[in-house]
Formats: sequence, structure tokens, C-alpha cells
Amino acid sequence: MLTKSKFRPAWWLRNPHLQTLWAAKVHPAPTPAIKHERLTTPDDDFVDLCWSSQAGGPLVIIFHGLAGSFDSRYVRSLMSTLSDRGTGSVLMHFRGCSGEPNKTAGAYHSGHTADIKLVIDTARQRFPGRPLIAVGYSLGGNALLKYLATQKDNPLQQAVAVCPPLFLSQGARRINRGFSRLYQYVLIRQLKKAMRRKQARYPHLELNRFNYELCNNFIDWDHHITAPLHGFDSGEDYYQRASTLSDLATIETSTHVIFSKDDPFFTHACMPKDNSDLSAQVTFEIVEGAGHVGFITGNVPGFGEDWLRHRLASVISSASPFSL
Repeated sequence: MLTKSKFRPAWWLRNPHLQTLWAAKVHPAPTPAIKHERLTTPDDDFVDLCWSSQAGGPLVIIFHGLAGSFDSRYVRSLMSTLSDRGTGSVLMHFRGCSGEPNKTAGAYHSGHTADIKLVIDTARQRFPGRPLIAVGYSLGGNALLKYLATQKDNPLQQAVAVCPPLFLSQGARRINRGFSRLYQYVLIRQLKKAMRRKQARYPHLELNRFNYELCNNFIDWDHHITAPLHGFDSGEDYYQRASTLSDLATIETSTHVIFSKDDPFFTHACMPKDNSDLSAQVTFEIVEGAGHVGFITGNVPGFGEDWLRHRLASVISSASPFSL
């Protein structure tokens, strides 16, 4: 079901780029107390977890966006909010995002679900009677949706995806235009840095053969790096197989998508056209003026409020029989 959000952007942050940059670089976020854990993957690699309070009630499993980590403000904000309400949470770092290069040549991508399944299955084994709820941001949101579409018999009670790309080829083209190229520049630079660190740690992987230093946009990066490292025939093959816009009609898990119409990473082609594009289990909340994972409200310039953390807590609370 398509719904219109009640979100109203701060009047002093009505530009989508201001929303995006303020939330990512300026807006303060508390740092919750966490415990670290490393899980070994079936292919002898690893993913690193950050556990916050493991109190009773639902356990919220969080998946960050491209080049994100526990240091991402949106992650710490949600984990702190949940902890304050007595709700446990755990963040899964995608491979190579926790500060240490992962062991295998590949890492993660918008459709990578194996590690998501590993963490969710691990949580179910450890907490057999506890409701499990998953929240994914941007790339992590898209990967979570792909997991839901391909793992129909999953143990999640509820899933939430925030600003997922949905239609990857359109997103790659949009972020290569205008001011959005700034985000592309920053993200590509981070990806190159990660590749250099992995090459230095594991020279036998011969990552230099991919000439990643020559890639300066996502279209090139996904064709020359993402695709060959993860078993896709080409960048377009990756975009087609990892996109989740068409999957929204097949998902059988209760799912809430929060999507900003003015997201500078995407276009309106990344949105469903009408309710026929959604299964009965999917609610698609359309937000005006939030940028990419921005969602800052407030009337006093310089003192914004993180609307998203409260909205996510509300969605999670409504999905769980436990009170938050």
C-alpha cells in the first residue's frame, strides 16, 4: 500500500542536499554501549557485529548502507533510541566495513543476501522465542528486500527498508549527474581506499588486476569491479539481478519502506507506480523533502530533530507484541 508520510522538513533544510549532508555530517548522534562479535562465514571469511542492549522484547537487526558502519550517525541514532526504550539491537557490518579488510576478493553489494541470512539465522538460533525485526538503510535496505524476496520462509516478524535504491541502473545514472556527483566522488574514494587496504593485506588476491583506480563513477565501478568479483556477467547484469523494485510485489513478510521523493541518489523511476506494484504485505511510505537518509525536522536553525529514529521506533513498536 502506498502511503503519504507526515514528515515535514526543517524549513532551514528544505533542499534535499542540505538534508542529506546535515544528517550525515553535522547532526549529533549519541554513541550507545556495544559489544563486538565476529562471525565466521561458510566461505571462511567473517562479518563483524555490534550488539547493543540485549534486553527482552524484539531484537532489531540493522544493516547499514554503502561504506557505512557503526560510525554512521543513522546507525548510532537508531541503536541509542532502541536501547533507551529497552530494546536490543545488533548491527551487521558488511564485509570490509568494520575497519579490517575481509579475506575474500569479493565483499558485498546491493543484492548480497548470504551474510544477512547468516546473521538472521544466528539470531533465531540464539533467541528462539524472540521476535526478530530487521532494518536496512540504502544499499542495506535493498539487500534486505532481496533477502525477503528470495527467502520466503524467513524468521522475521517485520522488516523496514529506508531509502533503498530499488532500481539500480537508474540510481547509478542519477548519482552521476549534477551536485549528486559529489556523493559519488566521496563513495568511490572510500571504495578505492578499502580496495587498497585489502590489496596490501592480501596481495595474493591480485586485486590490482581490476584497475579499480581508473573507475570514477558507479557505472564503471559496478561493471569492472562489482560484477566480476561477485559472479555477474556485467554491470547491467548486476543491476538487473540485484534490483528489488519488481520484488516488492512478491514479498510475503510484513515490510515497511520509507522513501524520499527528492532523494538525490535516485529518480522517480525507483518508486512503484501504484499499489499493483506492491504485495499486500508491503507498505511504501512516500516522504517529501527528506533527501537521502536525512529526515531532519525542527524550527530553530542549527537545532534539528532526527525524525527518522522516532518513525522507525514507531513502526517497530506497531509490529511487535512487546511494548517499546
